[in-house]
Amino acid sequence: MAHFEGTVRKNPIAGGHWTLEASDGTRYQLVADAASLVDGQKVVVDGNVDKAAMGIAMTGPILRAKSVRAK
Repeated sequence: MAHFEGTVRKNPIAGGHWTLEASDGTRYQLVADAASLVDGQKVVVDGNVDKAAMGIAMTGPILRAKSVRAK
């Protein structure tokens, strides 16, 4: 499991999805419990990048979150 820090963003493309704009500049498509996400919130995410997954949003690699907490 890896550790990511950044800002959560709601993206309306492809029916709507969440992204993580990581502090290193990488953008991930975030797969997490949407009820806990707030657009613009700084967060710490523990999870894994799913290199085998593809999404229709095409906003970056898919990050499957195990936990998301406010920073």
